[in-house]
Amino acid sequence: MESLQCKLLVAAAVLATMLGGVVAEAGPCRYRFQQDNTPGWTLMTPAERTEFQNRMWAAKTYDECKALRAEHRATLEARAKEQGVILNEPRRDACGQMRARGDVK
Repeated sequence: MESLQCKLLVAAAVLATMLGGVVAEAGPCRYRFQQDNTPGWTLMTPAERTEFQNRMWAAKTYDECKALRAEHRATLEARAKEQGVILNEPRRDACGQMRARGDVK
């Protein structure tokens, strides 16, 4: 099933490119970090988002992934507090999903 999903995502990326759309740097089969699953997404600059994604994709183990998420959360909680914003809890366990997909061990 995942193979079919990847093929469909590749086809969608090709179509979006042909229509002048922007294709995410993540690649079609990687876990996508975005506003829906990354608390504090709107408090980060585009460069910070890219850096966070790259660090998460570079994680080799579940524990390393969890440590990166905790570090990210602490940083964004402080920023949210400065701005008087409440940082939501993540809707999903990104590290757990990455482990289930085989992205981390």
